[in-house]
Amino acid sequence: MKGLGKGTEPRLAVVFGFFVAAVLTVAVSVPIAVGAEGSPKTQSDQPIAEKAPIATRDLLSIVEEGGPLMIPLGLCSFLLVVFTLERAISLRRGRVIPGPFVRRFLEQIQNGELDRSKGLALCEGNKSPVARVFAGALRKWGRPAVEVEQGIIDAGERATNGLKRYLRILNGVATVSPLLGLLGTVFGMITAFNDIATQDAMGRPALLANGISQALLTTAAGLSVAIPALICYLFFVSRVDRLIIDIDAHGQQLVNVISAEELDAKTKSKATGKQKA
Repeated sequence: MKGLGKGTEPRLAVVFGFFVAAVLTVAVSVPIAVGAEGSPKTQSDQPIAEKAPIATRDLLSIVEEGGPLMIPLGLCSFLLVVFTLERAISLRRGRVIPGPFVRRFLEQIQNGELDRSKGLALCEGNKSPVARVFAGALRKWGRPAVEVEQGIIDAGERATNGLKRYLRILNGVATVSPLLGLLGTVFGMITAFNDIATQDAMGRPALLANGISQALLTTAAGLSVAIPALICYLFFVSRVDRLIIDIDAHGQQLVNVISAEELDAKTKSKATGKQKA
């Protein structure tokens, strides 16, 4: 070692460090596994698992794996479809507030072409929610504006109840469906834990697949029904609110024509016009 200079030792340390790092890298990149007979074998000797795509399943298989709670969830989805279609048809603007009827009715009332009995006959023949509100106002014909408005309010409440019909069912579906899904999740986890306790399923995921799949399927089914139900409920509630506002505006136009104050003002104006003539 006397022949080596002072700068040789650090160089040897660096070379030795690179050598050790290279050995460790090779050792990590080629792992050694011990086989059943105790003989070492490399990763290349191990069998490679075949990669198969996830199997597609039909609806009946999903329902069967989801367990018995998939039946009430299916009933909830059926109610959602039926009453969503029913409300979509019943809450059409042309059905609730028919534009031609409203315009012609208000024009004839303002022009004096309709009296109380003829107006009630037209409203009973139309049978739309706005016509029922108009009929409630016409029954107070010639009375003070407060009483006419009260008649509109009373008829409007009955019309509102008709417009909001079946919306509670949608709200109930949106509330109950996730709870059913959560209950199915609990049942599925109970099944999985029972498998662990009775069949020693730890380390054997195939035995746990039944309970876990039931838990996940019921949760997904409950949310898949609840989310559209909540969206439909909020949409129809907002539509009903808009329709009620428009009905109230048309009713106020009718109050300004048939109230006692307006009729007296028209009578006085006619009398003044005759006197001037």
